[in-house]
Amino acid sequence: MQGVARNFFTLAIIYALCGMALGIHMAISQDHGQMPTHAHIMVAGWLMSTVFAFFYHLFPAAAGRTLATVHFWLTAVSGVALVVGLYLLLAGNEAMEAVTGIGSMGFYAAMFLFAFIALPAVYSRA
Repeated sequence: MQGVARNFFTLAIIYALCGMALGIHMAISQDHGQMPTHAHIMVAGWLMSTVFAFFYHLFPAAAGRTLATVHFWLTAVSGVALVVGLYLLLAGNEAMEAVTGIGSMGFYAAMFLFAFIALPAVYSRA
């Protein structure tokens, strides 16, 4: 695995470790108030980054495009903003609502960009 595929897979592993640590913390403390954050880390972070990594691994021509690098950075930055903002918002910091919203919109834009990259690559292969 190389390039953007490796970057996404590394990001996925970091998300998995963070999400699992948060899950263990909630279990030990018996406080499950961060369950939405845990779910976002595991699904938006771990799962989506893993899917992106394997897509780019399977379609190296798409991985070599500049848009793939833009996709990685947009996903990475907006995903971190989303989950950190959500964690702080659920911890009672209402000022983080804007950060969470911007992170969410950025993550949606990253998914839209992925569709723009992936669908032509998938349908051009016969």
